[in-house]
Amino acid sequence: MDKQQLKDREAKVIELAVAFCNERLDEECAELCTKLVQKLGRKRSYPLQSGRLEIWAAAAVYTICSVNFMLTKDSRLHTSSSEIAEHFGASASTITQKSSLIRDLLGISDFFDPEFSTEEVAAQNPFSRLRLDNGFFTF
Repeated sequence: MDKQQLKDREAKVIELAVAFCNERLDEECAELCTKLVQKLGRKRSYPLQSGRLEIWAAAAVYTICSVNFMLTKDSRLHTSSSEIAEHFGASASTITQKSSLIRDLLGISDFFDPEFSTEEVAAQNPFSRLRLDNGFFTF
């Protein structure tokens, strides 16, 4: 697969993920999905070169949603793994497996990731207020 074909695949994954975000979530989520897919596209192994594009898009959305606690019903922006799976025509287990691969490839934390968190989630993270002052951590 040549470089242009790889970039075309990346662009299509972004298009699919952004369409879901625009329909069911918000613009900030669309931007985070775009950032995530672009970062995957810069990996030397280029993981996007194989597999269904819809599954990559679904896994990108799922990853952003899980990092930002959007898979819980009490979240302001809420979706479920089954809604993501239905939208993209994939099984929830396949999406979670691909999301796990994405997390491993990009070193995304299971609990909080400052690079892929929404402003709202980042503001609520108690560790974001933690400071080192004279060798001691303070809030």
